[in-house]
Amino acid sequence: MFKGLYRQAVLAMIALLSIGAQAAEVEIDQSNPYTLVEQVANKTFARFEQDKQLIADNPDHLKVIVAEELMPYIDYKYASYKVLGQYLRDTSKDQRNRFVEAFKGYLISTYAQAFTEYTDQKVEYGKAQDFSGEKFTNVYVQVVEQGRPPIKLQFKARRLKDGSWKAFDLVAEGVSLLSSKQSEITNLVRQQGIESVIEMLNERTEKHIDVQAIKK
Repeated sequence: MFKGLYRQAVLAMIALLSIGAQAAEVEIDQSNPYTLVEQVANKTFARFEQDKQLIADNPDHLKVIVAEELMPYIDYKYASYKVLGQYLRDTSKDQRNRFVEAFKGYLISTYAQAFTEYTDQKVEYGKAQDFSGEKFTNVYVQVVEQGRPPIKLQFKARRLKDGSWKAFDLVAEGVSLLSSKQSEITNLVRQQGIESVIEMLNERTEKHIDVQAIKK
């Protein structure tokens, strides 16, 4: 179940990146979580269009795009700590730092691979809510793809100490992907230890982007 929802949610994020590529030069407004999601989507997909030839020559260039255009607005450190859960306190500072970087790399690779599966999904945004005074908020999105039921998503975002916002989780059809990944990671940490999990994430990160994956 998790793998199917995770794939749907990743494709949904990629669908967001297809909207308004002409807005690539707009400065990202991190003071508003709703405009943040839309502007980052626009900018990332515009880069994707701009670098089409580079991607055709080397699909791993998708990782560069995700790292430069998307990840600055993802709170991967907060997400990494949430994923470790109760095992966070059992790690050293060095282990935590290396886990954060390994998890970041894993996310970059995952989203880069998802770019190869994008077709023509359409996105409908929910109404923006008043987020003044809030530390967390949800950006509601519905992804419509012909021949499939709509995918209902929540992009979870949190306000940082400087007042800016970053996304840290996706909820697909009521299932938190961060919580699901936490279950997988904590089980592995318990069974194999943090070092083994860091190595596993790094190995997944190093895998080349497979443009033929959708056909297999």
